[in-house]
Amino acid sequence: MGLWVVLLCTLVTSLLGGLYVLGVFRRRRPDEPPLDKGTIPWLGYLLDFRKDSSEFLKRMQRKHGDVFTVLIGGRYFTFVMDPFSFGTIVKESRSKLDFRTVAIQLVLQVFGYKPIEANHNIVHTASTKHLMGEGLTALTQTTMENFQKLMLFNLSSGEEKRVWQEENLFHYCYNIVFRAGYLALYGSEPHRGAGNKEKAEEQDRFHSNQLFHEFRKYDRLFPRLAFALLPPKDKREAERLKRLFWGVLSVKNAWQKDNISGWISDQDQLLAEHGVPEYMRDRFMFMLLWASQGNTGPTAFWLLLYLLKHPEAMKAVRDEVDKVLRENGQEVKAGSPPITITRDMLNGTPLLDSALEETLRLVAAPLLIRAVLEDTSVRTSSGMEYTLRKGDRVALFPHLSVQMNPEIHDEPHKFKYDRFVNPDGTKKDFYKNGKKLKYVNMPWGAGVSTCPGRFFASAEMKLFVFLMLSHYDLELVSEEEEIPAIDISRWGFGTMQPVRDVPFRYRPRF
Repeated sequence: MGLWVVLLCTLVTSLLGGLYVLGVFRRRRPDEPPLDKGTIPWLGYLLDFRKDSSEFLKRMQRKHGDVFTVLIGGRYFTFVMDPFSFGTIVKESRSKLDFRTVAIQLVLQVFGYKPIEANHNIVHTASTKHLMGEGLTALTQTTMENFQKLMLFNLSSGEEKRVWQEENLFHYCYNIVFRAGYLALYGSEPHRGAGNKEKAEEQDRFHSNQLFHEFRKYDRLFPRLAFALLPPKDKREAERLKRLFWGVLSVKNAWQKDNISGWISDQDQLLAEHGVPEYMRDRFMFMLLWASQGNTGPTAFWLLLYLLKHPEAMKAVRDEVDKVLRENGQEVKAGSPPITITRDMLNGTPLLDSALEETLRLVAAPLLIRAVLEDTSVRTSSGMEYTLRKGDRVALFPHLSVQMNPEIHDEPHKFKYDRFVNPDGTKKDFYKNGKKLKYVNMPWGAGVSTCPGRFFASAEMKLFVFLMLSHYDLELVSEEEEIPAIDISRWGFGTMQPVRDVPFRYRPRF
């Protein structure tokens, strides 16, 4: 009889534990946001969220208001949709709301890298030194030279050779921007003697192009890999690609390159000093590649596409580019030496800045998540105060809350190249209900998790567009070409990508 009692108690305990895990016993406390667990135990709204995160959050906001808690795959997420409450979330101390807990799980899942405690400080230190200030000035120069190596090496010089070349715009932009950034950061093939320079550059073009095609294979798998939803065949392919990049980007290979950036070399040295084994540093190199190059090419695509679809915007930005060149004593014409675009020149393009900002507003859609380490209060602009429960996650989705909010941005679905700039070239302020907003566009995140490479990424994209507009005539193959829809599977992972490519053509301007 005693044995049966023990077995029965064990069974009941296991059953209750299982029901707890499934979320059956979770109840909303008086000071907590509205709770919505959905109808499927444990899964909750996972399928709805994965199907279309933006539409799901719109539906929940209409149902529950600006703050609500939902069950998604066994985890409770509180979404804060009130932009005036963002500061409370992004500035809260790490002891209460910690972004690293979430980041550690993600980078291990998608890159096989296990961060150490010092990782955040290592990345921040290297990025401050090399991706800002004087370090950024030098890296901008290197990146420009690599763009020229990829884009202009075979540029025709005669009028009779001004023939149209046709490409797919997304592939072209992603390919060129990825390769230029990769070569600037990870170094180029060594060459010894003047006679070998052209051969080394040709190897750089060939190798970087091969790497891009493998990167695109991985990039297509990335959203489902992050959610651990890959079928067996794709999972095997993801593992193959991981190992390929761990090898190609390995520390051993990196140190054989010329002109490896200080951003890469400093971080590797600091990790080595902290005792991180070489095989794990190889994985870190792969993580840095995706972090630095996974969004810049797609953003450049959208920016060029919006300019091509809006002739007045194209003219205004191109006129600005030409004006900056003239003011710096340069011009693009047959027989002229290659132009040199400096960081100071890039800082003198307010219309290009605004067009890029507007592009990011439309297509950048990161999901900002913090782990709730202790009960934390959040007050909304309406005066409501809610408690975030320890063990949950709190999330912001600025694309919906801010960037596409018609109360903040008039006609939010339209591309307005000068939306972010005043007539005198200064940045424009934005308001909601008469109150000035601090967060009006958040493509780079915010607070302690703000992207440390945002200045380099912006410079990289502006360099590309600057060179394209100054050297080439551009047009869509079809004037009736519609802007493609976005791939909704990529909500939350940075810049959205199109569901299809767009044919365009280009030719030398002079």
